[in-house]
Amino acid sequence: MHVLTVLDHPDPESFTASAARSFMAGVEAVGHSVELADLNAEGFDPRWSLADIEADGGGAVPPDVQKEQARLARADAVCLVFPLFWWGMPSMTKGWVDRVWSWGWAYDQLDDPEISLQRPRSGILLVAAGVRSDEMAAGGYLSALETAWIKGTFGYFGFSPRKLEVLYGTKGPLSRRKSLLDQCYRAGYELPAPAAYARRDG
Repeated sequence: MHVLTVLDHPDPESFTASAARSFMAGVEAVGHSVELADLNAEGFDPRWSLADIEADGGGAVPPDVQKEQARLARADAVCLVFPLFWWGMPSMTKGWVDRVWSWGWAYDQLDDPEISLQRPRSGILLVAAGVRSDEMAAGGYLSALETAWIKGTFGYFGFSPRKLEVLYGTKGPLSRRKSLLDQCYRAGYELPAPAAYARRDG
C-alpha cells in the first residue's frame, strides 16, 4: 500500500510530529510506501474561499487543492495526525478537510449519501490529547468525536475501514509518551488494507 500521512503541527519537534514519524516507521517496517503532507511546513492555506466555492460549481480547482487531491489519488490509506483543539480539529486540519475533500470530488450526497465518490481507503486519525481517557469518556467527548468523525465526516470520504486513536496523556511522563509513540508505530505496522465501504451508521 501507499500511505499518506497528513501532519498538522507547527513545531517539527512536537510530540504530534514524533507521533507521525513513529506511525510512518511502522508502515515502512511492513514494506509499504509512505508520503508526508506536513501542512504547516508546506504553508497550506486552510481558509475556505470564493475560489473553493466556484470550484464546487464547476470552476477551476485551486492549485494547492489540486496538489493535495493528487496526493490522495496516489494513496491507498490516509492517516491524519493532529492535536485535539477544543474537542475538535485545529484550524489547519479542518481547513484541509474543508477545501480538499470537496463537493463533487469526494462526495455529492445525491445518488447514494452513504457512498463516497472516492474509492475505499483505509483511514486512521491519531489525535494527541493531554486529557486522560477516563475524563474524556466520562464527559461524553469520545462518543461525540466518534459520531462526528468516524460515523460522519470520514464516511463521506470513503475511509473504510476507519479508526480514531486518541493518544491520551501526552503531557505525562517520558515513559507515557514513549508508550504512546509505540502505539503509533503499531498503528502503522498493523494498518489494514482498504475494504468495502462501511455505512456511516454502522
